[in-house]
Amino acid sequence: MVSTEFAHTGWPRQEASTLGAVGVAHFCSHLLQLALAPLFLFMREDLNVSFFALGLVLSTFYLCSGVGQVISGILVDRFGAHRLLLCGLLLQGAATAAMGLAPHYALLLPLAALAGLGNSVYHPADLSILSHRIAPARLGRAFAAHVIAGSMGFALSPIVSGAIGLAYGWRAALLAMGLAVVAIGFGLVAWRGALKVAPAAPHGGPAAPAPGFLAVLAMPVVLMAFLYFVLTSISLSGIQSFAIVALQEGFAASVALATLAVALYQVGNSAGVALGGYVADRTARHHLVAMGGLAVACALGLLAAMLVVPPQVTVALVALTGASMGITTPSRDLLVRAAAPAGATGKVFGVVYSGYDIGSLLGPLLFGLLLDHHLPRLVFVGAAVPLGLAVATAFAVRRRPAG
Repeated sequence: MVSTEFAHTGWPRQEASTLGAVGVAHFCSHLLQLALAPLFLFMREDLNVSFFALGLVLSTFYLCSGVGQVISGILVDRFGAHRLLLCGLLLQGAATAAMGLAPHYALLLPLAALAGLGNSVYHPADLSILSHRIAPARLGRAFAAHVIAGSMGFALSPIVSGAIGLAYGWRAALLAMGLAVVAIGFGLVAWRGALKVAPAAPHGGPAAPAPGFLAVLAMPVVLMAFLYFVLTSISLSGIQSFAIVALQEGFAASVALATLAVALYQVGNSAGVALGGYVADRTARHHLVAMGGLAVACALGLLAAMLVVPPQVTVALVALTGASMGITTPSRDLLVRAAAPAGATGKVFGVVYSGYDIGSLLGPLLFGLLLDHHLPRLVFVGAAVPLGLAVATAFAVRRRPAG
């Protein structure tokens, strides 16, 4: 009916409100994640510290975010996803704003830890809310919109942070961005009805108890999904953080062209996510979508490494790799959702998504070693091989566990 659905999209208003609220929260998470890096030059001079010390602030943030993600998955199932999401959003915003007021470097580390703990709630809470409040026929597109909202936060963060920092200083940038997120958080508190998940109604008898954390951790399907995220994160870290240097040293690309390659990877990835959402909603064989996209991305990465062609061709292959990976993302999230037993959605998403943090820690060690040994073409081999290995994990996650 027109009164309950948007005329142009066909999405029920309740689902659209949920998707909007969750998307705003995910946008805020990514907006604050990249707020610090553009300010390092200002912070180094003002605080009289090294870049290593500032890097330690980021490491503290991501360490707490990764560890907290597993814990958040447990708390989501126990206390409710909407409560964890709102508390995490307010905590991350307040901690970021407080970093702008910190008089000494030493205070940045505990504040970064608090911001990381706030950041840890998003994936377990967001995806649990979407899984419960969006109809299965539209869930693929909902997961795609969630990813794109986060990508928009990543894209805007260095622009906003750098502009405010250049005009008013690094403290003003962190204070303004943190307080803005706190204000948005209170707005979502008022709008929390769009985030609440109703308890599941029993079907013909008492509901089976939800599995505990150790039981979830022991499920082979969850371990395979975790490994999927570890492998794809290793690949992503190679492209995002090391492709610019590799293209310059091994492919005779200019700085501008190498930077464009990473930007086009992100653009291709976002376009692939949008297309993948529609694909995921039109098939039940999500493992085939994930396996196909991973295999194509692996092949493109190997071609980029082995072909002796003008650097513009290599850049095009990198962009196509991003698109292939993007297509897999909504189907990947639907596979993880299908692997989650009733009452354990938060735990499963928390464990599985922590694989991204593990891969993000392992990948730079591998790719940095390759560049130290002047093997830039092997950077793309190192990014491609994990994707090929991940094909098997996607096949293993294809079915929901019994019970």
